Amino acid sequence: MAGMRYSIFSVQDHYPTRPRSVAQLYDELRAQCRLAEELGYDTFWVAEHHFHEYGVVPNPAVMLSALAMQTSRIRLGSAISILTFHNPLTVAESYAMVDLLSGGRLMLGVGSGYLKHEFEGYAIDGAEKRERFDENLMLVRRLLAGERVTHAGKFHQLNAVALNVRPLQQPTPPLYVAILRSEAAYHVGRQGHNMLSVPYASLNHWSELPPLVGEFTRGRAEAGSPPGDNDIVLTFHCHVGDSDAAVRQAAQAAFELYVETRLYARRQSYDDVMASGLALFGSVETVTDKLLELHAMGVKHVMLLQNFGLLAPAQIHRSMRLFAEQVMPRFRQRLGIAGAA
Repeated sequence: MAGMRYSIFSVQDHYPTRPRSVAQLYDELRAQCRLAEELGYDTFWVAEHHFHEYGVVPNPAVMLSALAMQTSRIRLGSAISILTFHNPLTVAESYAMVDLLSGGRLMLGVGSGYLKHEFEGYAIDGAEKRERFDENLMLVRRLLAGERVTHAGKFHQLNAVALNVRPLQQPTPPLYVAILRSEAAYHVGRQGHNMLSVPYASLNHWSELPPLVGEFTRGRAEAGSPPGDNDIVLTFHCHVGDSDAAVRQAAQAAFELYVETRLYARRQSYDDVMASGLALFGSVETVTDKLLELHAMGVKHVMLLQNFGLLAPAQIHRSMRLFAEQVMPRFRQRLGIAGAA
C-alpha cells in the first residue's frame, strides 16, 4: 500500500521593517533544509519572486545549488521557476547544473507567474504569459533531454543549439507545472504533466479538493498516462503542536502576517483558513486525520509550508520534528503500513 511523501516548502517571505535580515533568512533556510534531510523529508522546495519582499529568492537555481552543497540525500525543488520571465536556454542550463551539483536530486517545478509587479518589472505583457510559458516549457524540456534544438517561434529563435551540460536524471529531471485555478488541473493532466497546487490560494473549502484531484486524474487518463504516487503535489501551511489550541497560539499571528503581505491575494484570517480546512494546523492527531483524508482522495505527496510570517526558527524546527517523529509514523500505523518509522 502506497504511503505519503512529505516535503518542505518556503516562499522566503521577508519583512524589511522587522529585525531579521535577508542574510539571516538565508541562514535559517539552510538550517531548515539540513534538518529536513535529517528528519527524512522527501524534497525541500523554494519559490522564485522578484522586486518585492513577497519573496526574496529571485533565482531558485542559485539557492538550490547552495543547499546541494550542505545536503546529500534530500531532493531539491523549484516551486516554481517562472519560465515566462527567462530565456529558456538559461533556465535549462541553470537547472541542469543544479541536477549535476546535487547528484541528481532536482525536482523542477515551473509556472507562468501571476504577480503584476513582476510582469511590470520584466516589461512583459501579462496577456502573453500563456503563450510564452508554453513555448518556453517546450524548449526547456527538449534542451534538458539533450536535443539539439532548431526553433522559430513567436518569442525565441534557436539554430541548432544544444546544452553543453546535461542533467544526471534522464531523460529529464521530474517536471511539475503549477496551477492557480482548479480548472487548469485537467489541462495540465491532459498534457501529461505533473501538477503543483496551493489549494488555499485557489479553492474555498477542503471539500473542493476531490474535484481538483479528479480533474487532473481525468486529464492524465485521457493522455494515456494515469497519475502515480508522485504526480500531484499539494501545498499547505502547516504547524504541529501539543494541541489545536497551542498551535493557534503559536501560529495565528504568523499566518495572518504572511497573508497580509500576499499581494493581490484574498485576505484570510487564521479563523478563515481553519473554517475552509485548507491548512494543516493542529495536534498530531488532527494533522494525521487530514493526511488520511488526502490519501483517500488520491493525494500521495504534500508540501508543507512551515516557515511563514516570521515564526521563530525554534518553533519551526519543533513543528518539523513533531511532524516527522509523530505524525509520519502515526499516519503509517493508521493506514496499516508495515514498518511504521
